[in-house]
Amino acid sequence: QADAQKAAKSIKIQYQDLPAIITIQVPGLDQLHIGGQEHFYLETNVTVAVPRDQDEIEIFSSTQSPSQTQSCVARVLGVPSNRVHVRVKRIGGGFGGKEFRANILSNVVALAAHRRPVRCMLDRDEDMLMTGGRHPFYAKYKVGFSESGRVLALDVTYYSNAGNSTDLSTSVVSKAVVHMENSYLVPNIRGCGVACRTHLPSNTAFRGFGMPQAMLVCEDWISAIALKLGRTSEQIRELNLYTEGDLTPYNQVLEGVTLRRCWDECLDRAKIHERRAQIQDFNRQNRWTKKGLAVVPTKCGIAFKEVFLNQAGALVHIYTDGSVLLAHGGTEMGQGLHTKMIQVQTRCGRSATRHTSCHSVANSSATAASVSSDLYGAAVLNACNILNQRLQPYKDQDPQGNWKSWVKAAYFERVNLSTNGFYRTPGLDYDSKTNSGRMFHYFAYGVCCSVVEIDCLTGAHKTLSSTIVMDVGNSLNPAIDIGQVEGAFMQGIGLFTNEQLLYSPDGVLMTRGPGTYKIPGFGDIPTLLQVSLLRDAPNDNALYSSKAVGEPPLFLAASVFFALKDAIATARLEAGLSGPFQLDSPATAERIRMACADCFTKMCPPAEPGTYKPWAILV
Repeated sequence: QADAQKAAKSIKIQYQDLPAIITIQVPGLDQLHIGGQEHFYLETNVTVAVPRDQDEIEIFSSTQSPSQTQSCVARVLGVPSNRVHVRVKRIGGGFGGKEFRANILSNVVALAAHRRPVRCMLDRDEDMLMTGGRHPFYAKYKVGFSESGRVLALDVTYYSNAGNSTDLSTSVVSKAVVHMENSYLVPNIRGCGVACRTHLPSNTAFRGFGMPQAMLVCEDWISAIALKLGRTSEQIRELNLYTEGDLTPYNQVLEGVTLRRCWDECLDRAKIHERRAQIQDFNRQNRWTKKGLAVVPTKCGIAFKEVFLNQAGALVHIYTDGSVLLAHGGTEMGQGLHTKMIQVQTRCGRSATRHTSCHSVANSSATAASVSSDLYGAAVLNACNILNQRLQPYKDQDPQGNWKSWVKAAYFERVNLSTNGFYRTPGLDYDSKTNSGRMFHYFAYGVCCSVVEIDCLTGAHKTLSSTIVMDVGNSLNPAIDIGQVEGAFMQGIGLFTNEQLLYSPDGVLMTRGPGTYKIPGFGDIPTLLQVSLLRDAPNDNALYSSKAVGEPPLFLAASVFFALKDAIATARLEAGLSGPFQLDSPATAERIRMACADCFTKMCPPAEPGTYKPWAILV
């Protein structure tokens, strides 16, 4: 591989520069900007292709969607899908970045694997340059509200930088639009999303899939209303929270709403009233160091928006020694999916999992959208129930027997000890033409309270505490779920505070590695991080009353962003500036420093656009 990379760099290609569209920013238009994000999985994209007899090929790929990789490779090679065997043991992180873009590498490697195996693994800079990331968003909105703080109307438009191909961009924008109100009831609402084509590498799926960008815009106008009315953001948020039986903008009735319970428990655990008083006292005594506080909720719809994707298969074998082998269509990428599937199966007998394979479970949906435990767990359960029914007569005949004896008895009676399980999510019948029906299977809720401290002279900040209450139903595995909440929260902190992709005016990504692209480190973890799973909140719509946990907690990191904005607002107030102000995401040290307007920032006024060539631009 080292020789191949060295040879590749020695090749000289002559390019002719053509006019390029890099940014979707409209000069002079007041828009909120939410920057993109790199997936930065530990294992970059890698594929091994091994040719077999009779035009068959075996692909080992770091993909979140083996069936899609199978289809793409088959089309490239001009063979039917049954000639392409895609296998995935586990991958070193995905976050959506290997759902679709992994096929770029798989196609090329498969084509090169003529009579000999070929392996290719991208370097970090190559991966960042080629595979795209989270969609940068611009947004503009108008919001109407009463003097009491009740939101009456919203009109919002999102523009996303899709890059040079459609990829999943229209789906990302669509998911953003249906989450434009976050956790709040807005009686009159209009949302529009536009995926803009540019000459950048195509952006793709990323944990949250458009929801964090849309929800950040929502919380921005909530905080603007609070500043306008001279009230705290928490008061405006609490006043407008969804309750049981409310209608969403897409006319789905909300059932089993635990939002208020999460809110009240979070405020109680965070001791918000004491904290608010302490922060106000601290801010009065310190001019150049300020503290801020914010409480932010989240409501995340769970299901693939494309109904046909909400299906899953599993294959279960029972061997004559009583051991059980399980295969399902999901990809293990560190989220504990295999562990949860084994937990489902061990209620039926002993179990082990093997690699994910298109030859074991065909036509599988991508491991994405936080639904994999729901889908594949239900498929595994279906297979287990079928096998248990086949074994039940032998349990009845020999109640004193054990698992091995029942299995052997069934085997000698020529009972099939292998079966497929299948599941499809029921009740998903949303019709966009009539704006009616059920779009999501259920909703996941959570609330987070964060306290931050900023240095007004440098823009540096630290998160003092974050208190999270998350509704995961009856958790299948609390240890895994708490880990997912913590991981998603830290990834969200990166998105909203320190991960900044910088492009040159010519469209060259300049932050392509850990030296220039800063993901959260140990120092970015809140000094006090408390995660609580809401008790006694069963979810009747999913496996063993559980709920999805992969994506919903990520947006709770916006509490850090708005706590920073709260601290900045206090600093601005002491400088004689009141009222709403814009803070783009991520809230880097530079942006925090310049937002804390004072006598020093007046010495460094921003240059007029068009009078200079910028070093980096917002895309």
